[in-house]
Amino acid sequence: MPLTRNAALAALAAACALMPTAVLSQEPVRYEADWASLDQRPTPQWWRDAKFGIFIHWGVYSVPAYAPKGEYAEWYWDRSGRAVTDDTPEWERPIIEEVHAFHDRVYGAQTDYADFAADFDASFFDAAQWAEMFAGAGAQYVVLVSKHHDGFALWPSAEASDNWGRPWNSAEIGPMRDIVGELTDAVRAEGLRMGIYFSLYEWFHPLYDPADPGAYVTQHMAPQLRDVVTRYEPEVIFADGEWEAPSADWRSEDLLAWLFNDSPVAGTVVVNDRWGEETRHKHGGYYTTEYGAGMPDSTHPWEENRGMGHSYGFNRNEELADYATDRELLLTLIDTVSRGGNLLLNVGPTADGRIPVIMQDRLAYIGTWLEHNGEAIFGTVTYGSGVQWTDGSQPQIDTDTIYRADYDVVELLVSPQPGQARKEVLYTRKGDTLYAIAPIYPVGALELSGVTVSDDVRVTLLGHDGTQLTATAYGDDLVIETPPVAPGELPFEGAFVFRIEGLAD
Repeated sequence: MPLTRNAALAALAAACALMPTAVLSQEPVRYEADWASLDQRPTPQWWRDAKFGIFIHWGVYSVPAYAPKGEYAEWYWDRSGRAVTDDTPEWERPIIEEVHAFHDRVYGAQTDYADFAADFDASFFDAAQWAEMFAGAGAQYVVLVSKHHDGFALWPSAEASDNWGRPWNSAEIGPMRDIVGELTDAVRAEGLRMGIYFSLYEWFHPLYDPADPGAYVTQHMAPQLRDVVTRYEPEVIFADGEWEAPSADWRSEDLLAWLFNDSPVAGTVVVNDRWGEETRHKHGGYYTTEYGAGMPDSTHPWEENRGMGHSYGFNRNEELADYATDRELLLTLIDTVSRGGNLLLNVGPTADGRIPVIMQDRLAYIGTWLEHNGEAIFGTVTYGSGVQWTDGSQPQIDTDTIYRADYDVVELLVSPQPGQARKEVLYTRKGDTLYAIAPIYPVGALELSGVTVSDDVRVTLLGHDGTQLTATAYGDDLVIETPPVAPGELPFEGAFVFRIEGLAD
């Protein structure tokens, strides 16, 4: 479970006390406003150790809370605000038509998206309750959508209301509250790190000119980003909406140079790779995949982000079958970490500020598992390829697609197709301790190939009684005798962690 804030600060102070004076007295590195310099900045270690974060999509779009199945409800204004034209791609036409039909039937064609802002009331929003839930899930950081592509800001942003020409932030309409501020305080009180999502682009913004976004950037986007960073000091910035223009048009290099050199979070902030149409998987502190398969053997930090259903924003059109099961989400976390990534798992609250019970249930399940097995996740690194396969044909995994790649974690780890190999063991490592994580309990024995151990190796099953298990080395292979486990004997389900102390390689 995460450290309390006081404990974290004490640990940091102790670590600093052990650092050589010469290191502490060095001048901080200053980064130039160009990618060649910015890409030299190392990703802060805290993020690489954290492994598991919570994404939150919540805003005006949570009022209509609708999208066709398999689509994103947070895109409601874009779908309802555009007509199908000759230039509309074939794949997008039925989506726009379905949203238009829903909007006209439920709200009437005369209802404008801006009219929903007053009904985004957050009457049940309790920041402390949310933060406690996220901490209980074992998450180490939280990323709140401070502003999506609709431009509505969840803090008292002067740019949002002034430049839109109407109340367009949560302090002036709807909740009449500083959502970012309240949640930031609550999350940090639980000892977690706080971050924000921030869209560079805004649909229909009166200042935005796709041919020349300069006025929009200098008068609106850039000062707004500086404002939210200065006010709340977020330690993660998940940029998005970058695909509309190159990074030079967004002035991203200037913004990141300020962020890394002179902002209040210069030493700890972590940024993603969405800063221009050309930047994904090329620039940024960590690379992103979205409902994807992660990165192929990447030494660069990366993060998979996804919802529990198909949508990030709450979608009333989704049913139970549209949600991933609790075990599927747990296996996604374990599999992602074994391959060197972080998982940012999304929740989509309702307009009045309730996190749906099904989402709470999924978080509680993951939290229970991490309570007993978190040492195999947090602060670990990869080991070898990260996996031991069973016999059979290993499937081709699409790591080139960064958005909605075909990656069925249950099929890969639990129920393979006939003749197909299965991921039998997932590995993580911490020093000379290896964690072998088995999605299916190995009855009788667990045989590990290519694992070299010392003579005094010690093997235990996490969450069991602490008894040392018999383990025999045969060259580079290790055979562990597994204890019989009755149903309900272990205080968790989903995956089983064998801790192997005494790794020799």
